[in-house]
Amino acid sequence: MPGLAELARAAQAAFDLARAQPDVREAEVFVAANGTLLTRLNYTSHIPCNGVEEPKSVESYGLGIQVALDGPRGRLIGFGSEPSDLSLAGAERALAKARHAAVADPDFVSLPKPGPATRALADYHDPELMTVSDDRLVECGWTIVNGALRTFLNSSRLAELAGSDEALRKLGLILGGDVTILQERMAIVSTHLPRVQTDESTLITAYVTAMVEAPGAKGSGWSTATRLADFTDEAGVTAAQAAIDAIGGERVPPGRYTVVFGRQPVADILNNIVLRACTADAFYASATPFLGRLGQPVASPLLSIYDDGARPGLTGSKGITCEGLPTGRTDLIERGVLRGCLTNWYQAQQLLRDPALEAKLGAAGAAAAAALVARNGFRFGSGGGRDFDAQPGVAASNAVVEGGEPVSREELLRRVGDGLYIGRIWYTYPINGLRAGDFTCTVVADSYIIRHGRIAAPLKPNTIRINDNIATFLNNVVGVTNDAKGTIGWATDEVVYTPEVAVSGVRIDSIADAEDGA
Repeated sequence: MPGLAELARAAQAAFDLARAQPDVREAEVFVAANGTLLTRLNYTSHIPCNGVEEPKSVESYGLGIQVALDGPRGRLIGFGSEPSDLSLAGAERALAKARHAAVADPDFVSLPKPGPATRALADYHDPELMTVSDDRLVECGWTIVNGALRTFLNSSRLAELAGSDEALRKLGLILGGDVTILQERMAIVSTHLPRVQTDESTLITAYVTAMVEAPGAKGSGWSTATRLADFTDEAGVTAAQAAIDAIGGERVPPGRYTVVFGRQPVADILNNIVLRACTADAFYASATPFLGRLGQPVASPLLSIYDDGARPGLTGSKGITCEGLPTGRTDLIERGVLRGCLTNWYQAQQLLRDPALEAKLGAAGAAAAAALVARNGFRFGSGGGRDFDAQPGVAASNAVVEGGEPVSREELLRRVGDGLYIGRIWYTYPINGLRAGDFTCTVVADSYIIRHGRIAAPLKPNTIRINDNIATFLNNVVGVTNDAKGTIGWATDEVVYTPEVAVSGVRIDSIADAEDGA
């Protein structure tokens, strides 16, 4: 993978080429190189398997050029890219593509301009992860598998259920998932940010599903880290124990319940509903349930949500955005009050110049500008990497959830009394449009029935759905625990650092299964 120095030289050469053109008013060059290393986990006790398989890597690099052109038809905006060629010839081809693709864009104000903030994070990547060997990648996979197997084999519950080693294997102990290492390098230079800037970041994640197939029990586990030395068997151990704990799941009737949302459900609801509703683009399109409510209560005063892309040690942290601007903290909801939006430069300028700004956002002038600082302009691929062939979108980095009066998990369960603990949901999406705030999801694993302030029994997977409005989740908070953990979702760009959150009055609907005659 090309090094930072090579990326910086390519960016400067391409920028010099672009700004030398007489019709180029503004230019931006983005150069990136990404490496993704992946090993699949596939253990089955009753079917021949390899345990760890498909270790592989994917590497990509290239450059993209965006230009604002003056011409007889007025100002045109174009973007072009070239893969696997950082030479001047590659830059010339990318520039030619940008010219060919140029169109009029009345919402374009300028390429990003610097503000008062300065870069806070540098030299934060892990060299070990950037140069990890194939053998070490496979070893990471076995770390997860072995952690899960030890948990299965040491379980008195499984031993009692099976009675012998042979019967234990026939229960169908299954482990699936992956370990992923992401390596990112980038360089950027533009008309208003004329000094080449570079950034380099690494991370390692694991996401695991475990099953005890015969009784239909399933559990999940995950881990996130920015350093190879911090990688452990946590995800495998957690998934296996959760699968064991899920044996003998019970059904519950439909109704309104007080629900403790585990970390994965909180992250999934944020990824698919709340964070999407807190973007400048959603306000510009009048497609958010928070329309016109900046500075107003939109959630319980017990709840705060912010994004912080510059905090050292958090998995989603970056030194600069893919627009060359500093990352930092953006308060979205502070003790229940809507404070800001995720945005890139383009969408911030677009909304700030909208004649209906005050009606859409709920503020104008300095208050609106303070809520629309471009700290989240990223060119992420699906699930990571900085794409040289894409223009900046808007993505969270580290979305952090905090409680105003955090308590222990035991205290939270005591407050709930009788209710449900929901640990994993799937297919969370808005219905009736994002603005309505209605959403639905299926409860698929890691969930339990709470009775008298204690976990009393596992909840049978895939037997209930949540059908409710995001206002219930945000406003009916009973309590929040004091132990946030980094949580990843399927193909998401951001990492959500969240505790467990208890919410009252959540609507639960039953899902019939085949044995019910449906």
